[in-house]
Order: sequence, then structure tokens, then C-alpha cells
Amino acid sequence: MESVRNNAAIIRANIETACKRVNRDPASIRIIAVTKYVSIERAKEALTAGITDLGENRDDGLLQKYEAIGQKATWHFIGTLQSRKVKAIIDKVDYIHSLDRLSLAREIEKRALQPVRCFVQVNVSGEATKHGLSKDEVLPFIEQLRSFSNIEVVGLMTMAPYTDDEPFLRQCFRQLKLLQQRVQALGIPNAPCTELSMGMSNDYMIAIEEGATFIRLGTSLVGKE
Repeated sequence: MESVRNNAAIIRANIETACKRVNRDPASIRIIAVTKYVSIERAKEALTAGITDLGENRDDGLLQKYEAIGQKATWHFIGTLQSRKVKAIIDKVDYIHSLDRLSLAREIEKRALQPVRCFVQVNVSGEATKHGLSKDEVLPFIEQLRSFSNIEVVGLMTMAPYTDDEPFLRQCFRQLKLLQQRVQALGIPNAPCTELSMGMSNDYMIAIEEGATFIRLGTSLVGKE
């Protein structure tokens, strides 16, 4: 398996290429190493390679790695979060990428000791297999969060379909970008919505060209063990 350092160098070069095409600053892109399929040692390799944002999609995986790595990393919870699991992870995560229902928002609000940076998850493609709000539900949902002092909606997140259909992928990412701009226009104090979490190993360059600020990379960066 290729070293994380080598993989990271290739990815950074790709990010530069994508940013150059659309006149963006590569420094505006944050790489999240998705470590759910790799060991603690491999996750530590990402830190050594200068990637300090780590993403886990299960509470037990996050807790295990947090115990070994702690606050040397910025922690992202990127999977479906069950309300009953909030208590276990809430004081360890820096970002939650999967806020998609009021019951979860209420649990975060109740358990958090300080505001938690959240991405509202949107099912842009409308695939039945994917979680997230429909496009029409996003603005009313964020309006409902106005009074939640422990939730800061920093942005929107989507998972695009796994496909080689570039025009379709672009359309998905563009729709999320347009939604983000509509949320910003609401001017809600706890929903600045400046970020877009979109793009994974197979489509991150397209996502960057369409406005991604956080990309979530697993196989292309840390691989699979």
C-alpha cells in the first residue's frame, strides 16, 4: 500500500490543478482523511503527512481513534448519527457533517457544552439509498434551528452518486452551491453557511471546481486495510 505521504502529495497537486482551472486558492480546501477502514497507525500517518482533519462515520471507530490520537487531530463525524449516540461523541468532535433531522438537532442542543459546527446533509440526487434532506426541506429546516444556541450551521454536505457521469456530478454539486447561497441570504446568525462538504476520492476535483471547501478522502488518501 502506498504511503499516505505520497498519496497526499498527489492529492495536493490535483487540488492545485483543479483550483487553477477556476481561479481558487488551494489553501481554501480542507482535506479530511476518512479513516473508517484503516488502523490507528494509518490514521497517525495522515497526521505525519500534515493532514490533521480526520473523519469517522461510526461512533465506536471515532472513540477508539480519539483515545489514541486525542486533540492532535480535528475530528469530523461524517456518517449517519443516531440521536442516542450523540452523548458519547459530542465533546470529542469538532464538526458533524450529517445533521438531517430535528430530533438529532435537539439532542445535540441538549448535550453540547458549547456550539457545535454542523453541516446540514442534503440528498441532492434524490437517491433512495442516501440520507439527508431533500432540497426543498433545507431552508425550512435551517429556519427551525434559529433558536438553537449550541448548533452553528457552518455549511451544507452532500454525497454525490458514484458515477463517471461528469455533467451529472457537476449538476449535483452546483445545486448544493446554489442552496448554500440561499441559506446565506437568510442572514440567520447561527447559520453562516460558508462551507461546502462535498467530493470524495472519485470526484473531488469536480467538487472543488464547483465550490467545495471540505473534501472527504478515504481510499485515495489512506487506502483500505
